[in-house]
Amino acid sequence: MDTINDDEVMLKIPEKGMKEDEIFEQLHAYKKMDIDWRSGRVLGYIYDAGREAEEIGKKAYMMFLSESGLDPTTFPSLMHMENDLVSMMAGHVGGDDQVAGNFTSGGTESILLAVKTARDCSRKTRPGVTRPEMVLPVTAHAAFHKAAEYFDVRVVQTPVDSRTYKADPGAMEAAVTSNTILLVASAPSYAHGVIDPIPEIGDLAHSRGLFFHVDACVGGFMLPFLRELGEKVPEFGFSVPGVTSLSMDFHKYGYTPKNASVILYKNRTIRRHQLFACSAWPGYSLANNTIQSSKSGGPLAAAWAVVHFLGTEGYREFAKQTRHATLKLVEGINRIEGLRVLGQPDMFMFSVASESVNVFHVVDQMKKRGWYLQPQLSYGNSPENFHISLTIANVHLIDDLLGNLRESVDEARKQKSGDIVKIVKDALGDIEENSINEDNIARMMAMAGIKPGGIPGGDMGDVNEILNALSPELREMLLKEFLNELFVTRSGN
Repeated sequence: MDTINDDEVMLKIPEKGMKEDEIFEQLHAYKKMDIDWRSGRVLGYIYDAGREAEEIGKKAYMMFLSESGLDPTTFPSLMHMENDLVSMMAGHVGGDDQVAGNFTSGGTESILLAVKTARDCSRKTRPGVTRPEMVLPVTAHAAFHKAAEYFDVRVVQTPVDSRTYKADPGAMEAAVTSNTILLVASAPSYAHGVIDPIPEIGDLAHSRGLFFHVDACVGGFMLPFLRELGEKVPEFGFSVPGVTSLSMDFHKYGYTPKNASVILYKNRTIRRHQLFACSAWPGYSLANNTIQSSKSGGPLAAAWAVVHFLGTEGYREFAKQTRHATLKLVEGINRIEGLRVLGQPDMFMFSVASESVNVFHVVDQMKKRGWYLQPQLSYGNSPENFHISLTIANVHLIDDLLGNLRESVDEARKQKSGDIVKIVKDALGDIEENSINEDNIARMMAMAGIKPGGIPGGDMGDVNEILNALSPELREMLLKEFLNELFVTRSGN
């Protein structure tokens, strides 16, 4: 663990304020560390609709930057914009005027609220539940695991089809117990970009009297536009009997600035269990509709502005172009020897695996050619792979992407794999997983070239190989330790 030496001085607030040009010179220097997302060569994290939409979003964001969402009676402008967005999204996914919802900071907060609401509502409607459980396909987003940890709800995972990677309703039904309160499905799943069989799971939820949340965070905004274009998009929203809540992000395929999402419920009776109020202290009476209390109105205003700027016509055109590019890219990747797309993606995101080349080395090679691809570790029947989320900013680069991918696969074939994994396993010896400690983890991190307070530079293939060879529990321990060492107290002048 790093500590501050006696001869070092803790970083302090500057005695004298810096000049504007000095401040922004330093900020620009920091910014040079970041990935160049404007290049269109970043295939994850960033959803760029172009400079015009970006400027509209920024202008609205700054206009409401200082307005606080804590008290809607003080800033009713924010309440009106929130109700506008919720109303539009409710209709967008098959809801009626009974649907209730709120604007949130992102998909994770939306999912946290959905789980908390199901838990609290079940406490009143099903007092016999002693240890609440939620049944998740293994492809359900990691945010559900975070919600489980935060709200003391047990996760029961079920397998997915090994060919389609869609949830198995039969396996989910078999996992239901007297303690089950919530079923979960994705539209689409992040890892493979496929839509789970929502109607079948909805039937199960309805017949058992369970809450059913559809995670449409990553793609739910675009799916209705694809349906309008003639794509065979399965029903996934409130038109499906049994669906009680749905989450959907604006800051992904709605192309709005972060942080912007929405959580929707079938009605206000259910949504009531999301809300928090406290008068048991001498200060102001606190009433919150989401997890956050104080929050800038900037993201809400930006989302409102960009949605109105692009409109149905703009989003429909984005959907058309991006779907065409996705099909072209999937076909091209499947023609590259050794690569295969997992499943049949229903939207613009998918994952690529290989039995003959190390996909983590492919990711490194693509990075050298200016591309960012997201590595994903093996879990269940999903092998290690790299993930691609295609956006309107990438569609004109498909030919370049395929050409660089072929080159990267050829280069990756020449690299050795497995040596670093053997070294780590030999170093750990016969240590039992439950006896792994900080020292063992520090040794693994050092072998992977990870130093406290620093982000690994250069190739990451070896790091991902190590993580992929470990159990999920050990991966989590290593990742937590990495974060614990990454955010450190700094010394300075």
